[in-house]
Amino acid sequence: MKVRWFQAAEARRLFTLALPVFLAQIAQTSMGFVDTVVAGKASPTDMASVAVASSFWMPTMLFGQGMLMAITPLVAQTLGADSRGAVGRFLRQGAWLALFIAALLMAVIYGISLGVLHMDRVEPDLARLTSGYLQAIMWGLPGLMLYCAQRAFLEGHGRTRPAMLAGFIGLGVNIPLNFVFVFGWLGAPALGGVGCGVASAVVCWVMSFVMFLSVRRFKPRAWRFEALQLSLALRIARIGLPGAFAMLVETLSFAIIAVLIAPLGTAVVAGHQVAMNVSGLVFMLPLSLGVATTIRVGGNLGEGDLAGARTARRTALCLALGMAALTASVLLFGRRYIPLVYTDDAAVIALASMLLVYDAIYQFSDATQVVSMAALRGYNDTRAIFGIAFISYWLISLPLGYGLGLTSWILPRPLGVVGFWIAIIFGLTCAAFLVLWRLARLERLPLEAVRAKINK
Repeated sequence: MKVRWFQAAEARRLFTLALPVFLAQIAQTSMGFVDTVVAGKASPTDMASVAVASSFWMPTMLFGQGMLMAITPLVAQTLGADSRGAVGRFLRQGAWLALFIAALLMAVIYGISLGVLHMDRVEPDLARLTSGYLQAIMWGLPGLMLYCAQRAFLEGHGRTRPAMLAGFIGLGVNIPLNFVFVFGWLGAPALGGVGCGVASAVVCWVMSFVMFLSVRRFKPRAWRFEALQLSLALRIARIGLPGAFAMLVETLSFAIIAVLIAPLGTAVVAGHQVAMNVSGLVFMLPLSLGVATTIRVGGNLGEGDLAGARTARRTALCLALGMAALTASVLLFGRRYIPLVYTDDAAVIALASMLLVYDAIYQFSDATQVVSMAALRGYNDTRAIFGIAFISYWLISLPLGYGLGLTSWILPRPLGVVGFWIAIIFGLTCAAFLVLWRLARLERLPLEAVRAKINK
């Protein structure tokens, strides 16, 4: 088979897989938006508690999700090898792993919730509400991890619509439950910001049940009791753990930047947050395409079709760069208007408008590294993903951002928050080059070496 840089038929397959993933991401993002808005109607302190609690919850949740994402390429590779009877074990053993991860993360969240109560310089009411939110939402972790395992299993089959369905059902449940538990409707206690945590915990279980029904409908025999097979569960964990740490490294690096710029003033922090929020929304496009890329690359490798895997990866990269050109144009031409959605403060709008220019610049490197790292997941090459993330974010972005933004080590005068955004561009560009270099090495391997890699 001839390897092409772009194939229309492959692009259609990728788009069909990616669109439901994108819509599912929209639904999940909307839940966070609803939590913030409803808590804000209760009081500013309640809204702040949701924001603070989310800063602890999100990295923890993403770590667990990153672990279970390993199920997707394993299923896709097994199906590609025409071993359909063997794929159910990835779900069953993934469920055992999901419950173990949930128990571990519940202990972490509970410990954080106790620590928040003793944090210096945090208002007692804010600390109490933040702790209560974390202690409420942690009970949704078993449901959420089971949801992630089932979602990864179905996505490995190329079935991305159930996650979209679960996301919108979850959003539909989340909205009324927020009002019930935040304001005490229907006889429930009025919990304020803590009520958002209760609602989110319930939604985690609802979404897990929706995915359970989807699996039962698609693969009736996949959900049956199977004793823990430590070797297979550890294989999933071994592949998933580096990817989970990569997600954690990336999330924490951006959190640290937010902490480092805090002394620069409220307007600077707010402008940075607006630009980062816009960046996060735009990021959902290449992220969704990345899920489709993992499925297609993994499936082709399972079939032993190395040329097909390369074509899928290259077509995905072309689509990602096309999306990046579109989003960069929107950010550049809309930079003066987009911040108006968030605030009417002139200083915040001016800074956010400037930072959106840097956001537009790194769209290309960001899209490249996201889709290319997704292709590495198709090869089960998650150790390389972690290494690249660590080098790019912790050895380049953070030190360079600190040097440019807060010191005169590199330039005569500190650049402030702009220095951190320049460093982000350098870090993402480094990640893009490193991951492309790694893929070039993998794509030169003979079929026997690739099979040995994905089967170990």
